Amino acid sequence: LYRGPLASCDYDCPYCPFAKRRDSRAQLTADREALERFTGWAAAQTADRLSVLFTPWGEGLVRSWYRRALTELSRLPHIQRVAIQTNLSGRTDWLADADPERIALWCTYHPGQTPYDRFLGKCRELSAKGIRYSVGVVGFDEHLDEARRLRAELPEAVYLWVNAAEGQTYTDEEAARWTELDPLFPYSRDPHRSAGLPCRTGESVISVDGDGTVRRCHFV
Repeated sequence: LYRGPLASCDYDCPYCPFAKRRDSRAQLTADREALERFTGWAAAQTADRLSVLFTPWGEGLVRSWYRRALTELSRLPHIQRVAIQTNLSGRTDWLADADPERIALWCTYHPGQTPYDRFLGKCRELSAKGIRYSVGVVGFDEHLDEARRLRAELPEAVYLWVNAAEGQTYTDEEAARWTELDPLFPYSRDPHRSAGLPCRTGESVISVDGDGTVRRCHFV
């Protein structure tokens, strides 16, 4: 997992601390240089098999250097998978230069930030290009109807995931409605024990920041 200093986003979600943030030119340059250092390192690890997930705080795919990094990494034989978390607000034509067998998008739909039909249209573009992707929503009550509509209109093979809203407690009845859409929602609803239990972090999974600092897990 890689997360650089990028913090700017083109959306204004009320539940996100990075809503409508703008990075300075110097901050964007620092993010680009950090990403290029990381991708250069990943490209050089030819003795290993790597899977890379980019989870920027802001929206990465509106920046050319993220699109370029994904495209280039997807073409390397030792990269098994390369993916990024995105709001899918940008264009999708750049994916024509990527390897569709290795690239994937982790998309989030934010009702109120983009028209439903526009977002669904972007998803259909991905399907037409043969790009693997998932779609998620934050589990607010006001998002439920559109989440149900998405589930009905997305291809069956596309996973629709639901993140429990930060700080929100769900009744069993409320949780059941979301679990109908995402069978794995209970993992997001309830904090689960991890202390002292087996975990692949630090062994086959690592988290890297823009400075090159390696941690076992970006949640710890």
